[in-house]
Amino acid sequence: MTDHACLVVRAGALTTVQDLGRPGHAHLGVPLSGALDAPAHRLANRLVGNPETAAGLETTLTGCAVRMRRATTVAVTGAPCPVTVDGRPAPWGAPVRVPAGAVLDAGPAVRGLRSYLAFGGGVTTEPVLGSRATDLLSGLGGDPLSDGAVLPLGAEPAAPAWADAVPHPAPPAELLLPYRPGPRDDWFTAHGHRTLATGHFRVSAASNRIGLRTEGPPLQRARDGELPSEGMPLGALQVPPDGLPVLFLHDHPTTGGYPVVGVVPARHLAAAAQAVPGTPIRFLPLHGA
Repeated sequence: MTDHACLVVRAGALTTVQDLGRPGHAHLGVPLSGALDAPAHRLANRLVGNPETAAGLETTLTGCAVRMRRATTVAVTGAPCPVTVDGRPAPWGAPVRVPAGAVLDAGPAVRGLRSYLAFGGGVTTEPVLGSRATDLLSGLGGDPLSDGAVLPLGAEPAAPAWADAVPHPAPPAELLLPYRPGPRDDWFTAHGHRTLATGHFRVSAASNRIGLRTEGPPLQRARDGELPSEGMPLGALQVPPDGLPVLFLHDHPTTGGYPVVGVVPARHLAAAAQAVPGTPIRFLPLHGA
């Protein structure tokens, strides 16, 4: 077994191996998966000198801790959290040299939900369909991490990109979600569309990597029944029978039979990955090009 690896000492509430996902397989029923906060994932990789496609860890709320088998450069980004190396404070949002045998602990998120750990050389678990991402819906890419798991790492880059300061957006106090109406916006009344554009919604605690669920006023339907299953894109605002929109995230099903009232462009989804339960949501309709 390679000595360039790390041992999971504390897996946390939900920690998974993620990269930028496996695009191009929706016709096979395979979701994109990958890091929900892709900008934070890319930043962590840049800080340790990896290509942005390298795999790392995505934590959820409570963070995780790993013991390095060999001295390795590590960076933690995404949701701000306390970082320690063998109990001593270390910087968040900057590359940290972790000695062999030392434990790097990314603690509970102070704000936001998901932190990202990048290791020099990246996590090199076996790829599936070109990606190492853990897909919670299909099970591709393996299971969430558990205590005692050993993760192989690749060869470290020669020169990590040391940085004095790293700009990164804070987790949202209010989640703004622009959306393009359709393809099934005609399934909703004018009142339903006003409700979506002006109603007071919040992030539900039932949200996960598959979809961000909402609490708030239900959207009024213009017709009854459901659709035959049709393709569902990333960012779809699907409306189940309770009338409360669900924003499809990276592990979403690729087909569905509930109407989609609109689609949120992918560039706005990173903020959704960091919105804690109870965060206010405003949906902003986009029209034209």
